[in-house]
Amino acid sequence: DLAVAPTDGNLVWAGTGEPNNRQSSSWGDGVYKSTDGGRTWEKRGLRESKQIARIIIDPKDFDTVYVAALGDLWSSGGERGVFKTTDAGLTWQRVLFVDDRTGATDLVMDPSNSKTLYAATYQRQRQPWGMNGGGPGSAIWKSTDAGTTWTKLENGIPAGPKGRIGMDIYRANPNVLYAKIEHPSESGVYRSDDAGASWRK
Repeated sequence: DLAVAPTDGNLVWAGTGEPNNRQSSSWGDGVYKSTDGGRTWEKRGLRESKQIARIIIDPKDFDTVYVAALGDLWSSGGERGVFKTTDAGLTWQRVLFVDDRTGATDLVMDPSNSKTLYAATYQRQRQPWGMNGGGPGSAIWKSTDAGTTWTKLENGIPAGPKGRIGMDIYRANPNVLYAKIEHPSESGVYRSDDAGASWRK
C-alpha cells in the first residue's frame, strides 16, 4: 500500500508485500518512508509483517501512522494486526491483535475525527496442499481512542467464520460505512448508517 500525507505531497509511506492469496504471492520487508516525494527512502520497521494491506497517516499529526499488516501467507505468527507509531516509525506498538493466523486486511479513519478507526481482520494461511481462507478471526473492529482499545462490531454482521473483508467510509457523512464480506452463505456488501453500531446487507 501507499499513503501520502494530506497536505505534504513529499511525505510518502510505502508498505511492501502483496496482500493477496495467490500461489505466487510475494512478500516484503516492512514499511518505508520518503520525505522527498519518493526520490529516497528510509526503512521504518515491521520487517516480519511480510504483507502490508493498508497505511493511514493521521491528518493532524504526520508522525502518527497506522498500518494494517496482513502477515505471512505461508505461516503463522510474525507481525500481524494493526500497528501504530507516534514517532514516524522509529518505534511501533501493535494495537490490535486477534491471533497468530489473523492479520488486518483493511483500515479506515473517520475523516471528521482521527481518533475513530475501523479495522477489518482476516484469518488465512496457505499450506502446500491447500488454502484456508477464513475463520472466526475475520471480523470488523472499531476504536474511538486512536487505537488504544477496540470493539468487535457484530450487530447485523453474519455470524460464524468469515473470509476477507474490505471496507470504506463515506467522507461527507462518516456515519455511513460499507463492508464487503465473504461468508459461506451471506457474502455481499453491507452498509451501516450509525457508525458501525448496526449493519444491513
